[in-house]
Amino acid sequence: MKFSRRTRLLIFLAASSFLAGTFGATAQTAIPPSLVTPDKVETPLGALDFKDGVPSEATAQKLYDNLDFTYAYRAFMDNLRGVSIQGFRKGLESVGVKDNEVIVFEELMDAKSLFLTANADTIYVMGTLDLSKGPVVLETPPKFLGAVQDAWFRWVIDLGGPGPDRGEGGKYLIVGPDYTGPLPQGGFFVAHARTNSIVWFGRSFLENNDPKPAVEVIKKFTKVYPYEVGGVGTPVADFLAGKTKLGKIAPPPPTVFHNGSGKVMNTLPPNDWSFYEMLNEVVQYEPATSLDPELMGPIAAIGIVKGKPFAPDERTKKIMTDALALANATSRTLFMSSRDPSWFYYPDSSWMNYLFQTGYEFETPIPEITPEGVKPYPATGYRTMDARTNFFYGITGITPGMAMRLTGIGSQYLFAFADAEKNHFDGAKTYKVTLPKDIPEANFWSFTLYDNMTRSMLDTPQGYPRAGSQSFPSPAAEAAADGSTTIYFGPTQPDGVARGNWIQTDPKKGWFTLLRLYSPLEPFFSKEWRPSEIELVQ
Repeated sequence: MKFSRRTRLLIFLAASSFLAGTFGATAQTAIPPSLVTPDKVETPLGALDFKDGVPSEATAQKLYDNLDFTYAYRAFMDNLRGVSIQGFRKGLESVGVKDNEVIVFEELMDAKSLFLTANADTIYVMGTLDLSKGPVVLETPPKFLGAVQDAWFRWVIDLGGPGPDRGEGGKYLIVGPDYTGPLPQGGFFVAHARTNSIVWFGRSFLENNDPKPAVEVIKKFTKVYPYEVGGVGTPVADFLAGKTKLGKIAPPPPTVFHNGSGKVMNTLPPNDWSFYEMLNEVVQYEPATSLDPELMGPIAAIGIVKGKPFAPDERTKKIMTDALALANATSRTLFMSSRDPSWFYYPDSSWMNYLFQTGYEFETPIPEITPEGVKPYPATGYRTMDARTNFFYGITGITPGMAMRLTGIGSQYLFAFADAEKNHFDGAKTYKVTLPKDIPEANFWSFTLYDNMTRSMLDTPQGYPRAGSQSFPSPAAEAAADGSTTIYFGPTQPDGVARGNWIQTDPKKGWFTLLRLYSPLEPFFSKEWRPSEIELVQ
């Protein structure tokens, strides 16, 4: 019997329906156990309830609270650095320093001002720039060592010795993210920044233990002024070709200088609710694309969005406050009690410098310097998160110049947060450290003590909590007959110890120290020279 095409199709559909109804139940694929969410889930948040994969109302609320807590926690851990730069700007503003002005610590920095791990051995020079109105020129003096940072504490360019002027002084043109106009063909070291707010700083060195000659050079050569489009660096041929206008050639306006010595200012990032308010200020002022979207995501998730008011409700504010407290506690722990053994410079030592392992971007170890040249390490492909948090919790300024093995250039650092027995330092006790002879530096060396709480110079009647090879602002350390130098840390000067070999501590405060070697030499990098551990005396 023949059926029409339409009848055959109807018979096929009917058979398919019958088979599906007959065999469908037994043909259904079982859900793998690895994909199942149980009805009751035990977690650090407590028991969570699900019915066939659907959370109860209470469970959903608990999980959303935790998610918002996580975003707020990450906003601190990932972006403390941006708030640190904003705190730096506000600190300078508090003593009257405006954009394009310069503050010089003419008689060095003392312990009255709060700066993350600053020193009392070099002449600090610093300022802020606003690139929203166009590029800015920064002229640097010779024999300078510095860097430019953007609003998220990212390195823009080195200045001075490690920079393109190589210590001869030069003109730096700092260009903002929104500038699309013409740039000069020559005469400037051009650097492009991803933010409009810029912080720059540097150090000059004493001459014969006297800051005055260096201060004179700083004030003579340092200039900050807006870039004149079509001026120096622009050939007339570009004007004739219609590529740019011709700008005037005229002396720049005089730069305003402030003396920072003796002034009190707070440049530290806060760890109370004002942290989020300061973070919002950065987000509102900078371009929406100034930070990686992955880093900006948690910030936006807690209500800090460019162009929108920051007004969290009471629930969100409580969650953010709790997250802030935990994030600050975690950051402080990473800084004071580091857990990674590879960060310590010598075996079984308390002397630490993790930049050799992580590089200045906390990603790839710094390259080896061999007789054949530079030997870079392959990129790791990941960020060392603990190192990044540690660094920005306690240090101002990041640059490749802080993480290099070149002899005779820049400076190198060793931190110590604990004594030879791995105990943190007690300001009521006395300790000592010995530097073997032939300290590997071509410029000078120094110890500085810092207050555990503020990560700034320890404030004691000494004023300058330092000891080293320079005799200003306090006497130079004296070497023993065998060429070694011993430094004591304690609340009172030990009997028989020279003033230059003692740094005063506060019995009520814990402290940590930083050994600086300016223009380090090969024995430091090869580790054939090594300071003793810091030992408890009494």
